[in-house]
Amino acid sequence: MSIIIFGSINIDLIATTLRLPTPGETINGNNFLTAGGGKGANQAVAAARLGITTTIVGRVGNDSFGQQLLTSLQTANVDTTGVVVDQNIHTGVAVIAVDARGENSIIVVPGANHSINNTDVERLRNLLSDATALLLQLEIPLEFAMSAAKVAQKMGVKVILDPAPMPEKFPNDFYNLIDIITPNEVEASQLVGFTVNDRETATQAAIELCKRGVKNAVVKIGDRGVVCATEEETFFQPAFVVEAIDTVAAGDAFNGGLAAALDTGLSLKDAVKWGAVAGALCVTKSGAQPAMTDRKTFDNFLLK
Repeated sequence: MSIIIFGSINIDLIATTLRLPTPGETINGNNFLTAGGGKGANQAVAAARLGITTTIVGRVGNDSFGQQLLTSLQTANVDTTGVVVDQNIHTGVAVIAVDARGENSIIVVPGANHSINNTDVERLRNLLSDATALLLQLEIPLEFAMSAAKVAQKMGVKVILDPAPMPEKFPNDFYNLIDIITPNEVEASQLVGFTVNDRETATQAAIELCKRGVKNAVVKIGDRGVVCATEEETFFQPAFVVEAIDTVAAGDAFNGGLAAALDTGLSLKDAVKWGAVAGALCVTKSGAQPAMTDRKTFDNFLLK
């Protein structure tokens, strides 16, 4: 079987600094690096590094960043035959500042990611026949993310949505297309209309999302853990204690680990645990795709 990702592909321009600047302030950084990013590509690399057959459908620009990203994805064993090189616009870019505590501030310029349209959805359709799951995020136009979810649902493929970045208004008819939604506490708060900041409110939010039509809701509350609600039960997965260096892409690592577990036939509870392990290992390294863990490291951590 396999996992298909329909989503964004970015180049990350990362500056590290002791603290994040306030508005209007210029401060000195202490390091700079470029790395593959974009929520779609991050999730693809996360799953592929865990040994899962993974294909990404998306767009890059006809520039050096685009070629660099395609090469990087292929090196991570991600199938990029579903990626179009767009001749009319630049590759997506994310400008990221990371402070000494691992907190980050990000500006995304979507570029080719926002050129995704129905022709990309049709290419996706041709790849879904052998897939166990379709992973979606919202760094591509919402309209086509929904179209992709409709296609996957009709073909019996599980739809996993990371609702980030959150649109101004989340369409009510999207909920019924989603098998698993995975917001963090900020996104969950925006979705349900009340503050989500602990296990109790995360549980309430997850239950509310199921009431709206989602089959399973997984609400991530950072280093406190993960709450999951299904049609039958709610359960809690504690976070794994690690030394955080950089929280960039931890949520993408989580979704990659979650989907990888489901692809191997594990239960949702085990899949949430896999996601938590992948997310924890991700924050121990800098960058997005470079921080995604390999299967050997993952298995050793899981055994402990």
